Amino acid sequence: MNKPNTDLMTYLSTRRSIPSAKLVAPAPSTEELDRILTVAARVPDHGKLAPWRFVVIAGEARSVFVDRLMAIWRATHPDASAEAEAVERGKRTGGPLVVAVISRTSDHPKVPAWEQELSAGAACMNLLHAAHASGYAGQWLTGWPAFDADVATLLAVEANERIAGFVYIGTPAEPPSERDRPDLSRIVTEWRG
Repeated sequence: MNKPNTDLMTYLSTRRSIPSAKLVAPAPSTEELDRILTVAARVPDHGKLAPWRFVVIAGEARSVFVDRLMAIWRATHPDASAEAEAVERGKRTGGPLVVAVISRTSDHPKVPAWEQELSAGAACMNLLHAAHASGYAGQWLTGWPAFDADVATLLAVEANERIAGFVYIGTPAEPPSERDRPDLSRIVTEWRG
């Protein structure tokens, strides 16, 4: 048996997402991001399919991306007020860096699509862990952009792909606050045969 890693258990029991609106510059450097993405890709992957890919949205492209998202939003909400548009834009501008995680499934005789999608979810979670372990913070979000066909086109999402989420990464502007966690007595049962 391996020796317990109490530092890792403490980290896992205290890690907290920071709302994207509370993430500011600096973002990870190119070298730091390469390491973060390398760790993000170290997830269970039955069949070594790498059923996910990462789209990094940073720098000037970050602003362009938000503008394009808002054009898509405006096209589907032509009667929305300027105030509603400002609120929607505010939801998209947090964090100096965004990584879109794209889940991609393929037909495989031993690895069902569900397992491949779970692997993409694990990549999202590892991305958050790697960002936090590197001294940054993040938040994994979906919302309408993750399910919109025009956003999928914007990100060159192919027919066998879906957006698993957008992971916003930056420096926390304030410490995280704790939230209620599930009561184990409500989510754990013991199978007794």
